[in-house]
Amino acid sequence: MPIELQVNGQAASVDVEPTTPLLWVLRETLRLTGTKFGCGAAQCGACTVHVDGKAERACVLPVSSVAGRSVTTIEGLVATGRVGAALAAAWIGLEVPQCGYCQSGQLMSAATLLAETDAPSDEDIDEVMEGNVCRCATYVRIRGAIHQAAATLRGGR
Repeated sequence: MPIELQVNGQAASVDVEPTTPLLWVLRETLRLTGTKFGCGAAQCGACTVHVDGKAERACVLPVSSVAGRSVTTIEGLVATGRVGAALAAAWIGLEVPQCGYCQSGQLMSAATLLAETDAPSDEDIDEVMEGNVCRCATYVRIRGAIHQAAATLRGGR
């Protein structure tokens, strides 16, 4: 039986095993490859997506658990909305990515933070971003980009 969900504002119907991780449905079935596979154990954050506005690790989330719910991937975050645009501009402006592999997960986590607070402290950023691993260690740039995006969203730039 097909599983119905909303992905980036569009209705999607997928005919997969209910236990299939959402990550593989997004990447293999729906061809939304911005969400990355990193560890497969919800420890690195590369697979972060939003489910009903909350950051979730898609590598361990069965697709059946998001039936009827709204899923936003990096493609949807960057394509629409002020938060995605502000984060993308800050990421580019501060040259955050090195290899870029973790960046979609980093951006998705940062977006949930900015949806909850308009002026995050370093501690707020560190707490929310803690589960996102960057092998290139661009953490200082990531923090700076989040502060810049927050300022932009507040109208400060």
